[in-house]
This record gives sequence, structure tokens and C-alpha cells, in this order.
Amino acid sequence: MALHQEYNEYRISVPQEYENVFSHFYFAENPSDTSVMKTLLPTYQTILLFCFGESASMSTREKVIISVDKCMVFGPVRQAFEYTLPPGCSILVANFKDDAFYRFFGKISMERPVQHPDELLEENCFTDLWYQLSELDSAEEQVNHILAFCRPYLQERDSTGELLSRFDHNLLNAVKVIAEQTRQTERNIQRKQKEQFGYSLKELTRYNRFLKAVKIIEEETGKQNQIQWFTIIDECGYYDQSQLIHDFKHFINISPAQYLKFQQEICNPKSE
Repeated sequence: MALHQEYNEYRISVPQEYENVFSHFYFAENPSDTSVMKTLLPTYQTILLFCFGESASMSTREKVIISVDKCMVFGPVRQAFEYTLPPGCSILVANFKDDAFYRFFGKISMERPVQHPDELLEENCFTDLWYQLSELDSAEEQVNHILAFCRPYLQERDSTGELLSRFDHNLLNAVKVIAEQTRQTERNIQRKQKEQFGYSLKELTRYNRFLKAVKIIEEETGKQNQIQWFTIIDECGYYDQSQLIHDFKHFINISPAQYLKFQQEICNPKSE
């Protein structure tokens, strides 16, 4: 599929005081006369999506189509999904970082990964926020308005959450070390990780390994180098080629070779 020249997308960074809340905001608009479909890589982040103009839609791996009218919460994003922006549609996406979604909403919905944010709070504040945002002229103004809206509701991160978010998971058994430091049981640390972040450290370790492979592919294709698959297997800690393929199929439902072919159509929020 050829890239649409009129399709516009970019990242918006956040002020330093919000860097432990949002990794970034993402804006995209489709002023063309044809729909644009893209694939979003998994991020293990929870996203808050605002849609303006025509309704955007998302398609899960199970081929369930989800229409986005004004706003929705989705995540943590564990697997790739396709999204479509019809003509006249724009989206603004807030990407919550680490345990920030839990600190804002006070809970993470495990049963329903996709829902309207007002359902979590049992109030209409996000619908009201959408109407306020729709009156603003630029994505940057909308981001500033969202940040100001969030400020009073954010809870301070507790000591366990602080350690979990800062720990280098590649070096040691994070659960064991943090349990010893905080004098808690390992099971309690695992429970807090799942409750506050929405995923386990085991899941995150596997995802980071996959993400490292994706980054190497992006860097090598950027240099127009031929991909050395066995180098990637070795550097990322895979046992063999089949395990690498299995991870790609798990996270994005295509093989590494297919990812290489369709790279332009795939949005990687972790890439700058």
C-alpha cells in the first residue's frame, strides 16, 4: 500500500514535570479523500485516544471492529492492531507511562481492555473534556489542556511503584531484589506489578527482547544494510530462529521477514 502524501502524523513531547506520566502524545489527521489504515506495534502502555471529525476504527487480531466516536481507553497494548482514519478524521493519543494510568484512574481494567474512560470514573468528565478539546485550534493546545486537566487527579507514586519503574530488568531478578529492599514477599511485588502496571515483569522482559530486535531491524534498514538474522538472534538472547519468529507472530502476527517488507505501514511508537 502506497503511503498517503496528505496523511499527517507527528509526536508531541511533554514538559519535564510530566515525563513520568506520559511518554509522548501522538497526533494524526487524514485530510485526503481516501481512508488510511496503519498498524500500531505493541507498546505495553495504556493509551487514551480522542477522535475528532469522522469516527476512527480499530481492528483487533480477532477481527473485532471497534468504532471510536469521541474518546476511549485501550490497553495495555500487548499485541499489534490495525487502525483506520477515514477522510476528515483526526486523533490525539495520550500514551501513559509505567504506572501512570493506575495513578490517574486508581485502577486498571483487566476484564475490558477497551472502554470509554468515563466508565472507569463513573462520571462524564472525559466527554466534557472532549468538547473542550474540540474547541481548540491546534494539537499542541489540546495537549496543554489535557495536561492541566490531569494535574489535580494524579496520585503520587508509592515506593514499590518507584522501584519497579526504575529497575533495570535486564540485570537481576527485579521481583526478588525489590522484595528484599522493601521487606515484602515476592508474591506481593508481583501482585503490585500486575495491579499498578497492568502486566507482569515476565511479559515485559519478553516484550523488551522483541523490541530490541525491531530496533536493530530499523537501524539496519535505515543504513540500507542487509539484515543478519542470526546476529539479531544472538544480540537479543533468542535461543534460535524459531523463537524469534514465534515472538514476532505473538506480538504482531507476522514473521520477521514480513515485518521487514511492510515496515513503512507499521507505526512504532517507541521510535523517535
